[in-house]
Amino acid sequence: MKKLLYILLIIFGSSPAQSAYDIIKSADDHIQGISNRAEMTIEIQRPKWTRTMEIKAWALGSEYSFILIQAPSRDKGSVFLKRDKEIWNWQPKIEKVIKLPPSMMMQSWMGSDLTNDDLVKESSILNDYTHLIVGDTTILDRVCYTIELTPKPEAAVVWGLIKTFIDKKEYLQMGSDFYDEDGYLITKMEASDLTYFGDKLLPATMVMTPIEEEGNKTTLHYKSIEFDIEIEESFFTKQNMKRLR
Repeated sequence: MKKLLYILLIIFGSSPAQSAYDIIKSADDHIQGISNRAEMTIEIQRPKWTRTMEIKAWALGSEYSFILIQAPSRDKGSVFLKRDKEIWNWQPKIEKVIKLPPSMMMQSWMGSDLTNDDLVKESSILNDYTHLIVGDTTILDRVCYTIELTPKPEAAVVWGLIKTFIDKKEYLQMGSDFYDEDGYLITKMEASDLTYFGDKLLPATMVMTPIEEEGNKTTLHYKSIEFDIEIEESFFTKQNMKRLR
């Protein structure tokens, strides 16, 4: 019997278990595509006020991206450009392009609960962390891998640990918990409103909630996403920052 089982394994093979790295990469590829163009709103909620931004974004892989702010009027025309690991901000009111130093990556982006790094994704969850599957969880009736991301010693990242939840069927990122170096939960990201954009199912809404700041919340809602659009590296230049519409 043992010999028969051994022969069957040789003939038919066995499916190797996916590594945590492969799962994270599949989730990243699913939301990125080769290239994409998106329109979204970002609502910043505070105990005494609420502000909504209208945004248009373009991306080519994970190396190139543009973010154009279309509203409110006081921020209209502001642009963020990422090329590899260099990031610039065009500020139309002073007609100046400013390069963001690495020290600004973890600062709040436009007063929200997102960081500059969240928007331009300078740090890589694939390359700056080690990955480990630690269990399963269910979110919105979807069974998800629970994966722990631990920063590599040489990585310049702010989080001491990230727990992320990846849907087993569609590789949707359904949420993440962000911890500091002492193991305290600082921020939660929760995804919802699953929607088809073309032939891709994605969470249309993501909510970032800082744990110790009661009444604070940032909600990102995708209105549209187009994948695998025709766009070249030459589109992502400092000169084009002033021309985006």
